[in-house]
Amino acid sequence: ELGVERRFVPESCPRAVRPGDFVRYHYLGAFPDGTRFDSSYDRGSTFNVFVGKGQLIAGMDQALVGMCVNERRFVKIPPKLAYGSEGVPGVIPPNAVLHFDVLLIDLWNSKDEVQVQTYFKPEKCPRTVQVSDFVRYHYNGTFLDGTLFDSSHNRMRTYDTYVGIGWLIPGMDQGLLGMCVGEKRIITIPPFLAYGEDGDGKEIPGQASLVFDVVLLDLHNPKDGVVIENQLVPESCERRSQTGDFLRYHYNGTLLDGTLFDSSYSRNHTYDTYVGKGYVIAGMDEGLLGVCTGEKRRIIIPPHLGYGEEGRGKIPGSAVLVFDIHVVDFHNPSDSVSITVNYKPSNCTVLSKKGDYLKYHYNASLLDGTLLDSTHSLGKTYNIVLGFGQVVLGMDMGLQDMCVGERRTVVIPPHLGYGEDGVEGEVPGSAVLVFDIELLELVSGLPEGYMFVWNGEVSPNLFEEIDQNHDGEVLLEEFSEYIQTQVDTGKGKLAPGFDFEKIVKNMFTNQDRDGNGKVTAEEFKLKDQEAKEEHDEL
Repeated sequence: ELGVERRFVPESCPRAVRPGDFVRYHYLGAFPDGTRFDSSYDRGSTFNVFVGKGQLIAGMDQALVGMCVNERRFVKIPPKLAYGSEGVPGVIPPNAVLHFDVLLIDLWNSKDEVQVQTYFKPEKCPRTVQVSDFVRYHYNGTFLDGTLFDSSHNRMRTYDTYVGIGWLIPGMDQGLLGMCVGEKRIITIPPFLAYGEDGDGKEIPGQASLVFDVVLLDLHNPKDGVVIENQLVPESCERRSQTGDFLRYHYNGTLLDGTLFDSSYSRNHTYDTYVGKGYVIAGMDEGLLGVCTGEKRRIIIPPHLGYGEEGRGKIPGSAVLVFDIHVVDFHNPSDSVSITVNYKPSNCTVLSKKGDYLKYHYNASLLDGTLLDSTHSLGKTYNIVLGFGQVVLGMDMGLQDMCVGERRTVVIPPHLGYGEDGVEGEVPGSAVLVFDIELLELVSGLPEGYMFVWNGEVSPNLFEEIDQNHDGEVLLEEFSEYIQTQVDTGKGKLAPGFDFEKIVKNMFTNQDRDGNGKVTAEEFKLKDQEAKEEHDEL
């Protein structure tokens, strides 16, 4: 009688051999005394055959039925179910009992289809693989018995390919359809949908079933455009970015599977760039248009609008990029100072002008509301002479034509503020500045070009009055003392907001025409006299 001993049975046996199945197995063939007459191991290849179709001796046809992949059986076949009274000349003697030690490696049926088993699927699956999509995935490729023949993980590089257009074996083309990014599935492919009778000529033998454990990392279609998902749009959005604007924004850059490849937050510095001018990848150029200051949005960029097939740095080739951005501010190089009057007193006749001495309070912030500085916190006003470069140009412009008690908001683009460099540790480079200002005091300045004016008639003997020791020469000390006396008695007025000693020294130097530290009667001239002689000195 046929004897079958199951020496090893795997815990999992999803499928057993039935008549009509095709099997691949290894075996050792021996006589009862242990003499070996054949071995598939010696040939280095499995024995491949249909079961129940008369291609085997009857005893083996029966013994293989019900066997699982990776099962090992010891089979005793009597002569009547083997080679009978004739045997095989030179190999099997007549009426020989045969012993076979069999290990089943593979099993399939010509009616089989691709089997897909999903063992992880993300909660969110906005898109699945369709024909003509381009995918990036990792895989482990094994035979049905678990033997590894290939792995993209070992190469540390994804497998990148189009789906459904013949770039893959037919079974993989089918098995990838409908997958989500992040999904994990096992795809089992019969050989007639894989490498068929011949195998691949390298690692995969003929008639081998293949098992791929796949995780999908990326998915796009060559027809894809940029996808924008608005996450937060401020209620107030007076202006949206346009081509030619300069933006400052923070971002996290990830791949489609969530892998972080870059972040401006980690550098603690915004990314600053022009939009629509080719300074960034095409997809980002498009995705940054139409944003508001303070807006947060997600920009999904296909590789043909990103870094293409080659990739860059930590970004692999053909990768879809996901940028979560937060717009901090933007401006245009053609922008000027923007002034919004929040409050103006009813009596507003004296307006600030160049040369006036101003005292004001301010709160300074970025466009996103980040507070930079405040005179209120210091408990004192900020004091300047308007129009003399004591503040950034935009502030000089923003304080013009203002009356005491007025409150206004002044928005200053960086080219009229602190420029590309900013102020280290205080103002970021290329930052738009917002000043909320209240003017508290205004001291009218002198006419342009004057540092000192007389409040009354000028003495006809002015030089003699200054030359107190009547030696015909005026020294700086004499000059300074005389000017101080005129200011103290109200006969003269100095330009407000400037250092007294510097003004007097400047006035004296203008009179000391030969530079010898002394002013003579011949050198001494008043401002109106200089103008008549076509001089242009203070």
